[in-house]
Amino acid sequence: MARFTTSDGLSLHYEDEGEGPAILCLAGLTRNSADFSFVLPHLGGHRVIRMDYRGRGQSDHAPDCMSYNILREGQDAIELMDHAGLDRATILGTSRGGLIAMVLAYSHPARLSGVVLNDIGPEVDPKGLERIMDYVGRAPDLPDLDAAAAALAHVHATGFPGVPLARWRQQAGFMFEERPGGGLGIRYDARLRDALIGQAGAGEAPDLWLLFDTLRDLPLAAIRGTNSDLLTPATLAAMQARHPGMIAATVPDRGHVPFLDEPEALAAIHALLDQIE
Repeated sequence: MARFTTSDGLSLHYEDEGEGPAILCLAGLTRNSADFSFVLPHLGGHRVIRMDYRGRGQSDHAPDCMSYNILREGQDAIELMDHAGLDRATILGTSRGGLIAMVLAYSHPARLSGVVLNDIGPEVDPKGLERIMDYVGRAPDLPDLDAAAAALAHVHATGFPGVPLARWRQQAGFMFEERPGGGLGIRYDARLRDALIGQAGAGEAPDLWLLFDTLRDLPLAAIRGTNSDLLTPATLAAMQARHPGMIAATVPDRGHVPFLDEPEALAAIHALLDQIE
């Protein structure tokens, strides 16, 4: 467990474990470094750095919530690499983390050894975005983490069939915290919702396909949950067509996002790492 200070003065939390070629893990929109706990035991022989974005997990909340954006979070990732003495790293990017990886491939291509995109691509299904906006910034009205686990199991019963309650209990602990007075709190700054709404109204979004195309000279893998509501089969096929060398894997019985310890996900990750090493 460690911290570093960004160029605009925030103290951000990260985990740095193992030795070998570096893997920088970048989590989803509201998630944090704990989200990679399931894949971590499978990344032996590597130096694995897991980052809490600004406003998430154990990192400082930003005075200006509009700094919760992909460009600034990408800059934070580069500053963490500088702090850790890393010239290059493979990015393992879940959802928003994959979007940050695309930005870094455009802005800092020499810093990337390869990229794994976990259930994200240059096109995002609007249905998935609507689902995300339904919960961002809102703590669940539940008494404790056991109740949260049961709620996660219920909500994700169709997208993640057969996942045991014990796994959802672990995931609930990553996502929420029990408050001293009762109830649950979210492990991120609730103003993230304000940032998303403000950024959505700030003008036309960039063409993510242009950013994706900057990955063409890098080893690349893309993992999709077969029940994902963010990354469609058509988008994954289009990604493969534009990057024929891309390793593509679909994980059965998973929605957004795979846990990354599934056999199909691990096979893709290790195939990508084998290309680099």
